[in-house]
Order: sequence, then C-alpha cells, then structure tokens
Amino acid sequence: MPKLSPADVPEVKLDSAAAAIEATMTREQRRGLFEKPGSVLYAIVELTSKSYTGHAEGEDKDPQVKVRVTGCEVARTDEDAKSLIEARHAMYRGRQIDGTFDEVGKDPIHPDGQLAGLVASKPTEDELKEHKRRREQARRDEFVR
Repeated sequence: MPKLSPADVPEVKLDSAAAAIEATMTREQRRGLFEKPGSVLYAIVELTSKSYTGHAEGEDKDPQVKVRVTGCEVARTDEDAKSLIEARHAMYRGRQIDGTFDEVGKDPIHPDGQLAGLVASKPTEDELKEHKRRREQARRDEFVR
C-alpha cells in the first residue's frame, strides 16, 4: 500500500457500479428519481476502496482513491428517512465539535447509537430466519397441493 505524506489528502471518486443501490430501491423510488428531478432518497451505504492512483514517487497526479458501494439500504418509509436524517445531523454536529468538518478526521462518534430507535423497530435476524422458514414451508405446502 502506498504511504501518503501528512499533507496529502486523496480525492475520492465513486465507482460507476451502482447495482448495490439499485437492488434496494423499490420500483416507485426508481421511477420517482427519473420523473421528479431533484428527488431525494436517504440510505445507509457501505463504501469499499477498490483502486488508487497518484502514489508513485515524482508522479504529477494528486492522490486519488476509487470507492464502490458494496452495501446499501434505502429508506422505504418516512420514519426510516427521518431516523437517517437525524443520524446524519448528529454525525455532522460531531464533525463540527471535533474540528474535522473540512478534513479527514476520526471515525464517527458512535453513529450506531443514533440509529438505535430505528433498529429497535425493525425485524431481528431471528425474525427474518423465521419468516423465510415460514415462506419456504408455505411454498412446499402449495407445491404438494
């Protein structure tokens, strides 16, 4: 891995692969983005660095890293969107307090705590497994008929 000087701050470019985002959007959300320019959706995204440039000694290019969305969930209800907005505002306030607003700073201050209320109202992993088990059983029962 290349080492950057303390003065170097890489530019971040978003990779063009958007399948992780598209897969979590409803048909109505996709159509809304197309039909209503300026529409806003809120999402939780996972970014993974995929490539970098500008790292060679004496190279003229500024350092740059390309990231890809490798995980995403788009808010499907107003309640979910409000929770994500609140979490974003809390993280923004944290960056201002930490003095990292215009620079690469520390990790977010417990962003998961901001989403505790939202997470509490959503299904658990066990509930999802039970749902899938019941759905599969219903399919088998339907097939037997």
